[in-house]
Amino acid sequence: MVEGLNARIGFAIAASAVGSSFQHGYNTGVLNAPQEMITRWVKGYVCPDVVDQAIVFLEEQSGNVTRAAEMMADSEEWGPLAAACNTNCTIIWSWTVAIFCIGGMMGGTLCGFVSSRLGRKGGLLLNNILVVIGATLMGLAKYAGSYQMLIAGRLVIGINSGLNAGLAPMYLSEISPTSLRGALGTVYQLIVTLSILLAQVLGMNNVLGTEDGWPWLLAITAVPAIFQLATLPFCPESPKYLLLDKDDEMAAQSALSWLRGTIEVHDEMDEMKQEQESMKLVPKVTLKEMLTNGSLRRPLIIAMMMMLAQQLSGINCAIFYSTKIFETAGLDAQDSQSATLGMGSMNVLMTFISLILIEKAGRKTLMLIGLVFMFLMTTLLLASLLTFKSVPIMSYVAIVAVILFVVGFATGPGSIPWFFVTELFAQSGRPTATSIAVSVNWSANFLVGLGFEPIRLLFGPWVFMVFMVIQVFFIVYVFLFVPETKNRTIDEITASFRK
Repeated sequence: MVEGLNARIGFAIAASAVGSSFQHGYNTGVLNAPQEMITRWVKGYVCPDVVDQAIVFLEEQSGNVTRAAEMMADSEEWGPLAAACNTNCTIIWSWTVAIFCIGGMMGGTLCGFVSSRLGRKGGLLLNNILVVIGATLMGLAKYAGSYQMLIAGRLVIGINSGLNAGLAPMYLSEISPTSLRGALGTVYQLIVTLSILLAQVLGMNNVLGTEDGWPWLLAITAVPAIFQLATLPFCPESPKYLLLDKDDEMAAQSALSWLRGTIEVHDEMDEMKQEQESMKLVPKVTLKEMLTNGSLRRPLIIAMMMMLAQQLSGINCAIFYSTKIFETAGLDAQDSQSATLGMGSMNVLMTFISLILIEKAGRKTLMLIGLVFMFLMTTLLLASLLTFKSVPIMSYVAIVAVILFVVGFATGPGSIPWFFVTELFAQSGRPTATSIAVSVNWSANFLVGLGFEPIRLLFGPWVFMVFMVIQVFFIVYVFLFVPETKNRTIDEITASFRK
């Protein structure tokens, strides 16, 4: 057995991470497959009169409904109306996708407040109320004939995911022994990748990616919430929260004994008491203190830059547009879907490998290796997209480049930023810092999602040059400014910033 790992801490990891990070990953990837069916359904509600009248009118002339629809698009009378209908549907779809990230930003800003007032465990449990509301709105939207319900559901589940992105890594970090802190922090991203893959599998057209199946596809997000509500109450609150925030030494020792499976927890208790004494020497950390105190501002900037490195590296563009890249490379729709699933599987595998390596190689090393590998694969992808028409073999090189790009991401940039912020701050500053870092992450996610397609339309394949420049910048930044935190206590890490 891995040192420090036992059945009880394994149960606490499953109870806290499965129900929380699942929402983040699953709802990131779940809309990719049913996009065409949902937009067709939306069209029926946005402009039913225009479509119905046009088809009836043109059917009288063509005698064929399918032909009528084609004629409608070309007709001087109905063409502009159909174009307006399509534009409105595109806007609605864009908001359906983007509102999830807006919800994530909102949830991220609440992390500090919720984790301080309700605790890490309490916040995770209460957050499941939002899952139930979101899943109900999304699952019943089609039957209620309301695309507004779908958008509202995506907003609510986004708020839930934003909160989870701060609360779950914080809880995992605080219940883990120092030797396992990085590995347990990586669990959050591992389940995110697993749930994205599950969303892709369930969204296939022979599973739930059908006209009748897509409401169920969206409502399934409630299942892990039920699992968490059934299991997490049996786990203790974070011992650090109980001692450092609530000043309840007995409860903290009891929680720590439960997690370690032994009453011999004096060394860890002494370490936490040492951190408690250090906290008494500094004033309560407010947002103003975080921004004006150099020993807090520096780790905050590092935490924010790590989050930006994750989102601005171009990973979401590779995931969202992978199927389109594979189709451009000559694969048919079915093979493109299979290649995308292969990419998702590789993402899971490499995240699992990074979970094993992180306590051996270290955070900074894996982050640098991942970013350098992503830069090389982005360069290869750009070269492939520029030359595949004249050199057919380059179309297959593009497929390999996308898959290996994801491998580079999963090696470090995918998982490390989520828990790294919890390692840079003592208990007093951790909630505020996590709130800021998570909000920055979701904001960058939103901006990349919003800006990539217009830039791609303007510059074509050269859009990847933007990501190459960003990747080089973050490689240099991580190398020069990011400290290694492997096998160091929180007190040691924070003391280095006070020098």
